[in-house]
Amino acid sequence: MGLFSKLFHEFVDVIEWVDDSSNTMVYRFERYGNEIKYGAKLIVREAQIAVFVNEGQVADVLGPGTYELQTKNLPILTTLQNWHHGFQSPFKAEVYFCNARRFTDMKWGTKHPLMLRDSEFGGLRIRAFGTYGVRITDALTFIREIVGTDGVFTTDEISSQLRNLITSRFATIIGSANIPVLDMAGNYDQLGEFLTRRIAPEFGEYGLELTRILVENISLPPAVSEALDKRTSMGMTGNLDRYLQYQTGAAMEAGASNPGGGASDGIGMGIGLAMANRMNDNLSSASNASPPPLPGAVNAVYHLAIDGTSRGPYSLDLLKQQKASGTLDQDTLVWTQGMAEWQPAASVAALSELWEQSAASPPPIPGA
Repeated sequence: MGLFSKLFHEFVDVIEWVDDSSNTMVYRFERYGNEIKYGAKLIVREAQIAVFVNEGQVADVLGPGTYELQTKNLPILTTLQNWHHGFQSPFKAEVYFCNARRFTDMKWGTKHPLMLRDSEFGGLRIRAFGTYGVRITDALTFIREIVGTDGVFTTDEISSQLRNLITSRFATIIGSANIPVLDMAGNYDQLGEFLTRRIAPEFGEYGLELTRILVENISLPPAVSEALDKRTSMGMTGNLDRYLQYQTGAAMEAGASNPGGGASDGIGMGIGLAMANRMNDNLSSASNASPPPLPGAVNAVYHLAIDGTSRGPYSLDLLKQQKASGTLDQDTLVWTQGMAEWQPAASVAALSELWEQSAASPPPIPGA
């Protein structure tokens, strides 16, 4: 530094920091030889914290306001250095200004895909990214643990560490949450809030407050996304017959708008092939269809109304036993599947053989 610059700094007695950058977290006020005059003015603005360091030791941490650097304003400094006899000469000191505003739109994201076990798709790899915000709340801890003697400290110098911390905790949380991949989009807010509460204490060890974490996107690898899109398209197609009819109608409309063109011939051929294939499918379905059951092949079962209660079900053989024991007669109400209401047994055609057998007479005895 030249002689003129040295003389200029000797007359500077106002210590302040006006910053127009968006990423500076800590700035050390530069003075020639770190010589600050006794009685100099220190201006700390809103959203700023000043750390006054005298000969390598922290003398005071000052909030917003204007201070005259004297022992009466710096009680901690009084115990570090005895200023007696009206000591008026400059003293060796440094002032670190910490930007206490909120630093927003800081990025985080996974460098490599995270392995995840999904209940629907099995093993998957996902990527995630978002933003977060921080601010300095404990300036002394932040300088001791992170900044050190750096004259200008920006967010770029700590963003990698903070990003790795968020990514690591996100992998642990998302791996144990058991949230299906298709439902994650509806849980971004909950994930962000849970991450904020989980990681905030670790940021506090650096003297920082984690204001908020936002999960902006959780994505699948391109091959998996493509397969999922195909699956979604199949679900949206729905009824294939109606889809074929729609496609056929659209092709006919396109052919009608271009009569006589080669395209219309191709469209007509395509429609014909589609209709032929559909008719072939119908014929095949009809030929492979099983015939209806023969009459009487289905063993119906019946319920009997006895003394106001339902008994059964009884097969036809069991009904014969009930008739033989006198439990079933022609007026007994019966019901089986397909009947709208209870009916007398004699009126049910399927049970008519019970009464026909009882009414039949035996043949004559030979020789009688």
